[in-house]
Amino acid sequence: MNKKEIRKVLETALLVADAPLPLSELRKLFGEEVAGEALILHLADLQEQWEGRGIELVRLASGWRFRARPEMQVYLDRLSPQKPPRYSRAVMETLAIIAYKQPVTRGEIEEIRGVSVASQIVQTLRERGWVEVVGHKEVPGRPELLATSKQFLDDLGLTSLRDLPPLAELGNLVLPEERT
Repeated sequence: MNKKEIRKVLETALLVADAPLPLSELRKLFGEEVAGEALILHLADLQEQWEGRGIELVRLASGWRFRARPEMQVYLDRLSPQKPPRYSRAVMETLAIIAYKQPVTRGEIEEIRGVSVASQIVQTLRERGWVEVVGHKEVPGRPELLATSKQFLDDLGLTSLRDLPPLAELGNLVLPEERT
């Protein structure tokens, strides 16, 4: 296969996929014909080809995908004027603590927040696919250890937790000075 054909196959697979495709899945498109390193170079070239268009090729935590550029979202929202779900301050604080301190138990979250964490808060984050149980702490009661998921990273457009902004930039989100 030549470069043009490889990129055409990659582009087609990525455009019709309903979820990000990991490199291992993209390799299956070519069998043994294209090595992993070459595939990454082809993906980088494909990114360049789509530069300046309304759609971009991005690498996320769970793989590669095409998506609308952020500046196009205002126009796309006009086609589907659904409002995104709104989350309470408690949900967002809990998510931030899990993201920056993971893996963490519910008790540790309560200690940081200074208030109890309702079961519904953790359940909301689990239903959204942003938080998952990654184990149990070896202490009496064996509480669940919570961590963010690949879905969380994908939804935020991140490849890894290292891409999160520094905690200092979040200001009072995690540790507000006063509670009402």
